[in-house]
Amino acid sequence: MRIPYIAGNWKMHKTASEAAAFARELRGQLDGAPHTVMLAPPFTALAAVSDVLKDSSILLGAQNMAAEESGAHTGEVSVLMLKELGVSVVILGHSERRHSYGETDTLINAKVKLALAHGLSAILCIGETLDEREADRVTEVVERQLEKGLAGVSQDALSRVVIAYEPVWAIGTGKTATPDDADSVHRVIRNKLADLYSKSAADAMVIQYGGSVKPDNVVGLMAKPNIDGALVGGASLKTELFVPIARFDRA
Repeated sequence: MRIPYIAGNWKMHKTASEAAAFARELRGQLDGAPHTVMLAPPFTALAAVSDVLKDSSILLGAQNMAAEESGAHTGEVSVLMLKELGVSVVILGHSERRHSYGETDTLINAKVKLALAHGLSAILCIGETLDEREADRVTEVVERQLEKGLAGVSQDALSRVVIAYEPVWAIGTGKTATPDDADSVHRVIRNKLADLYSKSAADAMVIQYGGSVKPDNVVGLMAKPNIDGALVGGASLKTELFVPIARFDRA
């Protein structure tokens, strides 16, 4: 049975001291929650939040990482640096990295394989833009991003990958795909995974939805058979929003 997985992506918000205080507040309400919970603060706050989350059930995530272990890569952050800080999960291929910073499927794939090689789990983000949706290219886009993002990843390593479907047009806009629309794309993703790997691997894969998830829509989304969690952006920055999302009752 797939365990629901709620991840909070804080993006470029909160200083180290603000992040530590917020993480402490969240730990008090989410440690031991019935679902998997992960927090991804900005790089500068990872050490502070790692100290707060130590010995808790809440996972520490990073929002990105370099495609190389080390070297002359000014401004980049290495997987080795992340591991030393206690990071266990890294978000890769987020739409903002793809569309604002030009990250390609090939680059994202290199990051996925490097993260897995070093024992981290990866959340691989995929999703279409509004233009692609209106051109009826949703299936084409998500299948391509999935196949290229997982190129060279073995079925054994796949157990440490989570897929996050995030329609770009729904991120930070207040718009959300209907539960039925979201589930239909999640089903496409699961079927493609079965083609690439096996039905058992596809059935075991946790697939999150990302895109303006809120307390008032999380239950409807999570009730769908192919939606296993949420990658939460803006709502992860407020206790009164993120806690009820992370503690949603599927029943």
